[in-house]
Amino acid sequence: SFTMNMYLFVYDLMQFCGHSWIFTNMIIRFMTFGKDSLADTFYSIGLVMRLCQLLSVLEILHILTGIDKSRLLPRFLQITERIIVLFVVINSQEEVQGKYVVCVLFFLWNLLDLVRYTYNMLARMGIYYLPLTWLNFSLCIPLYPLSVLAKGFAICVSLPYFESFGTYSIKLPLPFTFSIYFPYVLKMYLLVLFTGMCFIIQNLFYERMAHLGTGNIKNKRS
Repeated sequence: SFTMNMYLFVYDLMQFCGHSWIFTNMIIRFMTFGKDSLADTFYSIGLVMRLCQLLSVLEILHILTGIDKSRLLPRFLQITERIIVLFVVINSQEEVQGKYVVCVLFFLWNLLDLVRYTYNMLARMGIYYLPLTWLNFSLCIPLYPLSVLAKGFAICVSLPYFESFGTYSIKLPLPFTFSIYFPYVLKMYLLVLFTGMCFIIQNLFYERMAHLGTGNIKNKRS
């Protein structure tokens, strides 16, 4: 309906503005301070990044309620990956926040999201530009695996700090003998992360074929 379409347009616009601010801030800071700006990326843009990622949880509700026709599982995996790495791994360990991998990860996320939300906004209005459509369904194929590698590296970098500080590790008192050692949980999650990557990449190729097939390109040109 028109109301739902306007709601989705406003949502995409909010995400576009947030990620545009982050991306512009990162570029300006790098041009001004050079490599010194990389270490405090999280401190300068972390708040807005966390707000944008929390807002993205709404996309799961959009699919569940049927106002967004995207596939649920791939989008759910992509969103939860970011939430876990950003809030559980990076946000909880101050020592990790200053690592260069955080800057790389934020750059990849924002580059992907700027293209995606720009495409979505125009699509809500029935506007399709072939170069933007191609970029939206092609750029994610090489950049998503790179972002997964950056997530995996961020998790590996954080492991010594989780081991030293015991963050999120739980040891239940007697008579219980059950305990949760969080570094083991993160190591198991690495397997889930790279297994899910294979599934999501397959879905990305499927979406690219569905939107960039010869017939679809002709229809959008006309």
